[in-house]
Amino acid sequence: MPRFPRLGALPMVIGCLFAAAANAAAAESSGPLQQAIGNPSDWKIAATVRVRYEALDGQPRPALDADEDLLAIKSTLAIEYRTGAWRIGAELNDSRAYGGSADGSVTANDVNTFEPVQAFVGLDLGDALGKGSKTALLVGRFTANLGSRRFLSSDEYRNATSAYTGLRADVKAGDGTAATLFYLLPQLHLPDDQAAILANRSALDKETFNLQFFGALVSHPRTLGGAMGELGFYRLRERDAPGRATRDRDLYTFSARLVREARAGRFDFELEGAWQMGQISASTAPGARSLNVNAGLVHAGIGYSFAGPAKLRLTLAYDWVSGDTPGGSYNRFDTLFGQRRGEYGPAGLFSAIGRANLSAPSLRLEAAPGKRFDALAVYRPLWLASPFDSFSTTGVIDKAGASGRFAGHQIDSRLRYWLVPGRLRGELNFDWIAKGRFLNSAPNAPRTGDTHYVGAVLTASL
Repeated sequence: MPRFPRLGALPMVIGCLFAAAANAAAAESSGPLQQAIGNPSDWKIAATVRVRYEALDGQPRPALDADEDLLAIKSTLAIEYRTGAWRIGAELNDSRAYGGSADGSVTANDVNTFEPVQAFVGLDLGDALGKGSKTALLVGRFTANLGSRRFLSSDEYRNATSAYTGLRADVKAGDGTAATLFYLLPQLHLPDDQAAILANRSALDKETFNLQFFGALVSHPRTLGGAMGELGFYRLRERDAPGRATRDRDLYTFSARLVREARAGRFDFELEGAWQMGQISASTAPGARSLNVNAGLVHAGIGYSFAGPAKLRLTLAYDWVSGDTPGGSYNRFDTLFGQRRGEYGPAGLFSAIGRANLSAPSLRLEAAPGKRFDALAVYRPLWLASPFDSFSTTGVIDKAGASGRFAGHQIDSRLRYWLVPGRLRGELNFDWIAKGRFLNSAPNAPRTGDTHYVGAVLTASL
């Protein structure tokens, strides 16, 4: 079973969250910080504190502690000022982790202290491009989510938020046709050495023109069968920088998506495909040979939302994400900056299943009986798209392809409940991987038994 750190301060932290949330609820619909400045219409201020305790045993990833637990605390403070068509915003994040070890899985994705993840200026141009149109511009540092979030997101479950520096333009025509264009420099979390991360030390994140991400997404609300259609293009350009060796990714990703939104008493569906091409170095070593990229992704799902107070929704889906195969090209799909939690399970200590070398159907059940409670349960049998590549994001690999394709069965579940409506929410995540042949017999597979993960979360909105 997992070891448990000395968390003597945890009850006091939880007690403070309850008290702060109760005081916020006693105010009006806006939080206590907004009330403290007189609730003006041109200023908005809000804060959150999230405390998450995670525990994992049966580690599925090689060269890491077999059992881990972690206390992760994330605090945010966001301020925005609006005047006419302009808005100016800033957000400070403080992400810390306690209880990690030098042989554990804690990285810069878990720790990012005193970081101004957002500092932006926005301009609303209204109908400048025609009657009924809307145009908005954003420049500076900001978080970003786009389309299905499979290629660009901020991944909120992860303790350290993904953010970007650059510019974004959103345009919407009178008939609902919309387009987003963006040019971003993804922020690199610092510090990134293990000793500094475990000590929760501070350093400002940096942007560099050695890592550029840009593209466009175009959508129309009514295409085939009344579904919304999307076309996307994403370009990633990466080069080595002093002290940072890379795979020199130069990737072009083209996506197409068709989605009919869920409504009570009817079927809905989503179909998305992506093709990735370009160049990547065989390793991070200087002078490594360059490989042509040929990779892809397919997501297909059909769901039904039942009428009634339970708001039950059942979804049957299938995901295929290419893995690398022997030969002269590189075939492992790169999800770029896509989120994990929305489809494959938690980030943090778990982080085992992601958008790479995967062939997996899934059965998903969601329920929201009331405004305070919602639940999610997913069953997913797991196969490798390629038996020669590492399975998903575990790092377990059999280059000879002799360990088969079946990785096991996954149960992913989540319960959320508003303990103080709108102010304090509790969340419980549980994941189980019953390991199959590949995760038990591949040459570098940890002999740790089945994987169990629990994440208990309290989030206060202030």
